[in-house]
Amino acid sequence: MPRISEECQAYDVNGMCRYHRFDAICVNPARVNQGVSTWYVSIESLWAGPGFCADTGCDTVASLLFKQLLLIQANMSPNVFDNILGTIGNTPLVRLNRITDDIKATVFAKVETFNPGHSIKDRMALKMIEDAEEQGLLKPGGTIIEGTSGNTGMGLAIAGIVKGYKCIFTTTDKQSPEKNDALRAFGAEVIVCPTDVEPEDPRSYYSVSARLEKETPNAWKANQYDNLSNSQAHYESTGPEIWEQTGGKIDHLLVGVGTGGTITGTGRYLKEKNPAIKVWGIDTYGSIFKKYKETGVFDKNEIYPYVTEGIGEDFVPQNVDFSVVDHFEKVTDRDAAIYTREIVKHEGIWVGNSAGAAIAGLLQLKQHFKSGETVVVIFHDHGTRYVGKMFNPAWMREMGYETVPGPVARELIRNKEVADVVGVMSTDSIEHAVSLMSDHNFSQIPVRRNDRIVGSLSESHAYSCIVEDPEIRKQPVQTIMQTAFPYVDIETPVTLLAQMITPEHPAVLVRDFKADKTYIMTGYDVLKAI
Repeated sequence: MPRISEECQAYDVNGMCRYHRFDAICVNPARVNQGVSTWYVSIESLWAGPGFCADTGCDTVASLLFKQLLLIQANMSPNVFDNILGTIGNTPLVRLNRITDDIKATVFAKVETFNPGHSIKDRMALKMIEDAEEQGLLKPGGTIIEGTSGNTGMGLAIAGIVKGYKCIFTTTDKQSPEKNDALRAFGAEVIVCPTDVEPEDPRSYYSVSARLEKETPNAWKANQYDNLSNSQAHYESTGPEIWEQTGGKIDHLLVGVGTGGTITGTGRYLKEKNPAIKVWGIDTYGSIFKKYKETGVFDKNEIYPYVTEGIGEDFVPQNVDFSVVDHFEKVTDRDAAIYTREIVKHEGIWVGNSAGAAIAGLLQLKQHFKSGETVVVIFHDHGTRYVGKMFNPAWMREMGYETVPGPVARELIRNKEVADVVGVMSTDSIEHAVSLMSDHNFSQIPVRRNDRIVGSLSESHAYSCIVEDPEIRKQPVQTIMQTAFPYVDIETPVTLLAQMITPEHPAVLVRDFKADKTYIMTGYDVLKAI
């Protein structure tokens, strides 16, 4: 009988063996010498290869034994793993059939919710940890620190449990509570930081995570934005998977862009396979990516608070390779929220906010996708993380995203019933602000800093402060300014706007994102409309 030994020669992205080395040592009764023969065999094969017995002189028993061994490997390996990390990757490609009715091309979604952490971030989280271990940056029993919107934290937390690391994550108050609760369920410590501050501000989630790295013994910061293991993970896994799943017949890749790892790594791999493939990045209003790609200018005036989660940034991460991206398309918060809900209604695929932004962007770009072409859209994460937001009707109504009958803000602006924004700078004197409100017959006014609206001032509040301390009128507005007026989309129904105007927020800022114009609407404007 032959004696068979096996050794793995190549592993896939999940740590599973793809190619085995089989050594067959056989004694042929008809020969005196002993022969050794070696083959490199895919586990998907059923035979050890042609000419199996030719070199060794083994009988057909050896060939049958190899066949049986390979059958066992093929049947067991794809679904049997040593731990949960082995299930990362190899996510399905699913054709979209109804929500893409207006698209001439065939559209597939790469549904990343099948990863154990229910998002695409599991891929790069594991890659960053493994590379840090190999480089000696992350040591046994260490602490992983990261600024994360939730999904990367989930991937890091899962790997941390398996590998024995503690996790401390900083996040923003913009993120859904469900994401933070999920991270805590995996044993992570979560620190929530304010959204509306500059990245350099010591309160920002970037700065807090950097401080924690210095203060925590045996700590390692993943730094998903600038850690190139992020994009490399997608170059090694997501890109090859899409190429294999489409049989190389892919014409367009469409991806929401945040850290840039997914679009850079996946897009680079696919363009190396076929330079004609177009890579489309989905951005949000309030982010700098689109203008930076088109002009090379980092414009801080592009930066303002936005609602959409998972995409857009107010700085340029090193993982964003703009040469890979052919075009950035901006999508409004409102459209992203609406299409997040539409995906599950039309396709039965429950995915998150960035997927809604991707579909909204896909439909905006529909003229670029021709019949016979194939488009792949990345669906990054699961809808369960947004049940308190996009999948909460009360939240949609509160944000003005619900579709209801009646006029919308655009109609008031078209009829010139709403004024362009007139504001004061935060460094202007309170006396100047009061004079400006009096000249324009305003009861409240926005406060700007570097062309960014950072607060507001009402006539009644300024009056109270001056009565209490007459000398304060010479002080800058920022010393007494109130919270900024809420931004709403120009397509917001007027009936929903009426509910947003309160004593605490006596006005709202109506934003026409595509025209890059902002208008102010007060309770009086709403009364005229309804």
